[in-house]
Amino acid sequence: MSITRREFSRLGALALAAQAFPSVSGVAQGADRRVGYCVIGLGRIANHFLRGVAESSTSKITGLVSGHRGKAERIAQQYGVPKSSIYSYEEMDRFRDNKSIDAVYVALPNSMHAEYTIRSAKAGKHVLCEKPMSVAVSEAEAMIAACKANNVKLMIAYRLHYEPITLKTIKMIRDGAIGTVQAFDSSNGFNIAPGEWRSTKALGGGGPLMDVGIYSLNAARYLTGEEPERFTAVASTIDHDGRFNDVEENLSWTMRFPSGAVASCSTTYGAPMPGYYKVFGSKGWLEVASFGYQGQHLRASYSPGGRGTPATTVDETNPEQDPMHFVRQADHFSRCILENQTPDTPGEEGLRDMQHIQSIYRAAGISMG
Repeated sequence: MSITRREFSRLGALALAAQAFPSVSGVAQGADRRVGYCVIGLGRIANHFLRGVAESSTSKITGLVSGHRGKAERIAQQYGVPKSSIYSYEEMDRFRDNKSIDAVYVALPNSMHAEYTIRSAKAGKHVLCEKPMSVAVSEAEAMIAACKANNVKLMIAYRLHYEPITLKTIKMIRDGAIGTVQAFDSSNGFNIAPGEWRSTKALGGGGPLMDVGIYSLNAARYLTGEEPERFTAVASTIDHDGRFNDVEENLSWTMRFPSGAVASCSTTYGAPMPGYYKVFGSKGWLEVASFGYQGQHLRASYSPGGRGTPATTVDETNPEQDPMHFVRQADHFSRCILENQTPDTPGEEGLRDMQHIQSIYRAAGISMG
């Protein structure tokens, strides 16, 4: 089954609809009622977010935080940010008085998420923080507490929760299309280059589980609708070339859910491992390829009438290009701010992943944090 761009856009209309609601939480009144974001950290992931916000109807870039003034000024010119709204990390807290900044996007290495989320919350800014939420359960709890204490919203940037193929897959499972979920299988990884901060304990907090394995963990949770209760795990390092002095190279784990459904997942920093998940149910199966920024491809085969009845097949690809995931993500958080709603992926969602990551590492005999 193929779908047109127009039909696909209609499928994602809920995620993109931007309605007019009274301004709240200090968002500027007037004709331009877009939420102003300050991007903290100007690395690779920030570039996707910046381009996404540029295409958004609900959001705009109004501030930058960077340790490289020259780079920040070049980006500020590109996105119409005044030089007065560029901050160093040391002076960032001054943006408390910048009324054009309503929220921040934390795009820093994992170990810095907690500090800059808490500082932003104390400055009265809503926080959209990249995943993983933190490098320790205690940090995630402190981030949630700080945002609540300062009456600001906290959303974790699980962009696939706002992607139409993912939303359709969740609905199919909730509607019982493939029957009772029995098993889940997923992998995600890549061959990491030397010198990446992600492969250091100090900045990454762990190995591939913290970076790309979390996609499989989170998918197992949102597809089953359950929280795992039992874990097994094994980790290994094969390449002793200096890249994995601090963290594991490979990790595989299993999870059992309260319903009895089981999950098997693998992640690596040592090999090209295209991301995917596959769900097996009593009436059929479905599979989605790619956890990346575009190209989600859904295939499914299931028998609505049960075993022995004709099968229904699905073969659909999201035609949208990067940075559309980031457009949808920013639009969702901005609407939550404008409408005073709780995000679909709040801090508590990130905390649960951190708790499960801790359980997986414990099962593998690895200390976390």
